[in-house]
Amino acid sequence: MNLPALFLGDELSAAGFRLGGIEARTPPVGEEAAYFERAREEALFVLITAEVATRLPPAILEQALNAGRPLVAVLPDVRGLTAPPDLAAALRRQLGMEA
Repeated sequence: MNLPALFLGDELSAAGFRLGGIEARTPPVGEEAAYFERAREEALFVLITAEVATRLPPAILEQALNAGRPLVAVLPDVRGLTAPPDLAAALRRQLGMEA
């Protein structure tokens, strides 16, 4: 783990992260899982757009989110095509506060 943070997402969102000094990569369709696993090996904090996250096997994403190291965050992309999961609603469902 050499990088403090690494972003995976669409090219437009990646450009903004690059301007902020963060390493950013745009995985080709079909190679998202490989890029994600490599990012987890290289960085302490992995940011991934919801669009790319939907193309990962759910088990891999869930394991990464629960692992805690590296920290993984799912973000909306600048185009707003795919929303990240609503974690507050999921928590309310798990606590039985919401159907």
